[in-house]
Amino acid sequence: MKTEQSPTEAQAQVPEQTPEQKPTVKQNIFQFIKYALFAASAGLIQAGSFTLMNEVLIKLPFIQNAMDTNETFARIMQNEYGPIYLIALILSVLWNFTFNRKFTFKAANNIPIAMLKVFGYYLVFTPISVWLGNYFTAKYADFAAIEYIVLGITMIVNMVTEFLFQKFVVFRGAENTAKKAE
Repeated sequence: MKTEQSPTEAQAQVPEQTPEQKPTVKQNIFQFIKYALFAASAGLIQAGSFTLMNEVLIKLPFIQNAMDTNETFARIMQNEYGPIYLIALILSVLWNFTFNRKFTFKAANNIPIAMLKVFGYYLVFTPISVWLGNYFTAKYADFAAIEYIVLGITMIVNMVTEFLFQKFVVFRGAENTAKKAE
């Protein structure tokens, strides 16, 4: 006797890929290319928001005044790279996760759990990248455009490591499980 599942129970179960559904090398390469294109669009969001904050927002009189008059804010903004990078990173992560879940990995797994896994990745990646970014931008402060060089290198490392993390941790066993709209 077969018992019926409620819609929420059915949604919670994500079918595992069977061996015949394993992607080919060609499909994996195409998937990485798709991921890289979405990552590039997220990179544009990150670089654009970083540049806007670094070149415009941080120079506004009320921000400069806040740094002069508020000790806590001044300490946070001591090396401006860190806070600006963090905000730009958050914007790009939200964009990248949303589009890659839907179009690259086509995953129907539990979104809050998948997002928590991505959050776990960034609990490790973000402090390391902020610390290294602050270190290199301070150490080479006299080098022209150092903050953009550090940002570019960080974005490349992020793209590769996050792809691997999403493929083998976040969306493992859930790839191609989203139903196409008919």
